[in-house]
Amino acid sequence: MLAIFKKGLAQPPKELNSPASLKASKKPKYPAETLKDFLSSQPSSASSITFGNGALLAYAPPQRPYWTYQRLFCGVNDIYCIFLGSLNNLCTLLKQYGLSRGTNEAMFVIEAYRTLRDRGPYPADQVLKDFEGSFGFVVYDSKAGTVFTALGAEERVKLFWGIGADGSVVISDELEVIKESCSKSFAPFPIGCMFHSEGGLMSFEHPMNKMKALPRIDSEGIMCGATFKVDSCSRVTGMPRVGSEANWAGWGQHA
Repeated sequence: MLAIFKKGLAQPPKELNSPASLKASKKPKYPAETLKDFLSSQPSSASSITFGNGALLAYAPPQRPYWTYQRLFCGVNDIYCIFLGSLNNLCTLLKQYGLSRGTNEAMFVIEAYRTLRDRGPYPADQVLKDFEGSFGFVVYDSKAGTVFTALGAEERVKLFWGIGADGSVVISDELEVIKESCSKSFAPFPIGCMFHSEGGLMSFEHPMNKMKALPRIDSEGIMCGATFKVDSCSRVTGMPRVGSEANWAGWGQHA
């Protein structure tokens, strides 16, 4: 899968961008070139959707029936989701949200996102803590122009993110796609974490702790985009919002 969002739509941590990309033999690519390469690598099965405000999503189903995890792609009411992996407690979650049995993980994540966006009964981290299984997803709300990405704590599913030639955020589960697109400005997306275009990066497993950037050196001894881990010594200030006030503005506000 591939997701690209222009600089104005998503502001990832600045430490993800490595100055070494400008001096590397392979330069970062622009979104159009990255998308072209992705689609040409799987011409018979890959598809994409491009939005006028600088976002694109591309998807290719697993090429082999014994692929390590499922990939799902769907859109509902201008909200689009690419989901990787599976939720072990999906049936329980569907009952909790009042959804039908035929709802798959991608459709469920869209509904969970809509609940957070429109009604916000719980903080986002609490919603994600209820997800059991190996999962990663990218949600794009085309009407609101917002991005919501998360990766579960189990390491079976992996996501990578980086910075393209024009400053766009590039997200994929394929490491080579990220390397080719972002040169040295990339890193693994941190497990147990979520990223929202309005609230930034935070841990949903440890929401009361801040994230810290760790320098990352590749095999050539060149500084790459930083990895991010929970800082156990640094705590977020503020009070969590509840009820109708628990919107994205209160993303990281925990006591």
